[in-house]
Amino acid sequence: MSSTPTSRMTRRGFTLAALAGVTLAAGCGNGVGNSNAAKIDARVDATLSQMYTMFPNTRDLAEKSTGMLVMPLMTRAGFGLGGAFGRGALRVNGATVDYYSSVKGSAGFQIGAQQYAHVLFFMTDDALASFRHSSGWAAGADLVYVLNDRGESMAADTNTLRSPILAAVFGQAGVFAGASLEGAKYTRIIP
Repeated sequence: MSSTPTSRMTRRGFTLAALAGVTLAAGCGNGVGNSNAAKIDARVDATLSQMYTMFPNTRDLAEKSTGMLVMPLMTRAGFGLGGAFGRGALRVNGATVDYYSSVKGSAGFQIGAQQYAHVLFFMTDDALASFRHSSGWAAGADLVYVLNDRGESMAADTNTLRSPILAAVFGQAGVFAGASLEGAKYTRIIP
């Protein structure tokens, strides 16, 4: 059976259209052409505004920090086993330089759900560089909290300001005791 010029063009056109569709679908899956980054940035701006209004002393921390990771909405739920997830942005000198997701798993007696925001203040260049160059940075027990899990201000004295990373947890909604960041893992993403 011989192919006519029209059938060759149709097959060629179909092949090109299929390749373009695969490329477009792959681009959408990688965040190309969507508005997720703009949504995250808007939430980060709103979270920082809320934090500065509720806790004015955090503005001084922000000015002294070399960078801030702002996670505007962490959602935590558990019934025996639990977990938390959220997305946010790393800001250096007021500009977003990377986007991150955070996940945390937990086990033990727990029941409930909670939403909260948190900000990590990187107080040294080394702490910021270590965070940015890790393939999956995990928050440890060495974090110093300047706001506790009830949003109450804690002392930010000279010793606190010498800590490489400070954390503020605030804006809780829901019922779940203890919004600790210990064990949370942060991974760079393309939103």
